[in-house]
Amino acid sequence: MKNLTFTVINDITYDQRMHRICNTLANAGYHVLLIGRKLSSSHPLVIQSYKQKRLPCFFKKGKLMYVEYNLRLLFYLLYISSDCYCAIDLDTILPNYFASVIKRKKRVYDAHELFTEQKEIVTRRSIHKFWLQVEKFAVPRFINGYTVNDFIATEFKRRYGVNYAVVRNLPNRSHYQPHPDKKSPFIIYQGAVNEGRSFETLIPAMKKVNASLKIYGHGNFFDEVANLIIKYKVEDKVELKGLVVPEELRKITPTAFAAVMLFEDKGLNQYHSLANRFFDYIMAGVPQVCVSYPEYKAINDKYRVACLIDNTNAETISSALNNLLVNDVYYNTLQQNCLKAREELNWQSEEKIIIAFYKKIFNNGRLPPGDKLK
Repeated sequence: MKNLTFTVINDITYDQRMHRICNTLANAGYHVLLIGRKLSSSHPLVIQSYKQKRLPCFFKKGKLMYVEYNLRLLFYLLYISSDCYCAIDLDTILPNYFASVIKRKKRVYDAHELFTEQKEIVTRRSIHKFWLQVEKFAVPRFINGYTVNDFIATEFKRRYGVNYAVVRNLPNRSHYQPHPDKKSPFIIYQGAVNEGRSFETLIPAMKKVNASLKIYGHGNFFDEVANLIIKYKVEDKVELKGLVVPEELRKITPTAFAAVMLFEDKGLNQYHSLANRFFDYIMAGVPQVCVSYPEYKAINDKYRVACLIDNTNAETISSALNNLLVNDVYYNTLQQNCLKAREELNWQSEEKIIIAFYKKIFNNGRLPPGDKLK
């Protein structure tokens, strides 16, 4: 069978989407390698059905880290043997492009988000300009690809004429039953603690919520969130739990009373997002307060699993969370709808798309036209 290589810039331990994709393809008979970055805080790798490799970097953050990692990644990709190089997001796309051209192999782009439209990108002019140039250069040269929702696929088609498949961030089917502690209820946030996730309003909102908040994850806004907790004097109500391995998090989430799924309405990436934690909450049977953006509204209109809010003001968030806490009929309805929806919204249904995708590109057998270094 064919060798597939996937590359991310994060620590692969916590990348649930990549674990699902790699396990699926390994079980389908491919030889799969997932490459990520080794951090000082990295846990030992857990044995999987596929191979894993983490590349260490001297620089820990900033522009030099990106440059160093991309160079290390390029040399490693040239060293190994692969039939297809798959870049996850723009921050690993260039090494995959050059390796695939030099070695005359296939390449795939997996866009977990509309990278150039993230808040932390669009609000920094020079950085935004740089990543737009990378996108304009690379994406048209990746004729094979997939992304997480219809909007991003349509946007890539509009910008670059590429036809990408949609593979949603659905979790593995689980039969964990929700069992929140209603005497000491807590709200859960899981995922990247990054800019644009409405922590500036979520933290003060908790002053008026009759429950605690536990934040599982890490990211570029982690220190700022810690300062916000102190600023609004909610140390007794808000806990920063840091990174937790996926298997442990799957056990924790069903114990939450409710969850939050928030993005600021700044940048196309946030407004048209479809985050994996939205589905993780559904799988755990946990009702959530969620922004009423197009992708989430479309799913909620069908399944009614979340309390949608029109803005992320502190007052709006606290009112919605308190409504879940006191309105038993409404809460129980959402909870039961989650348990029904998870029978359809799971990876076991979605993985058929990724298997068919790779079967098709290898059956095609052609390289992109004009595939040469320019």
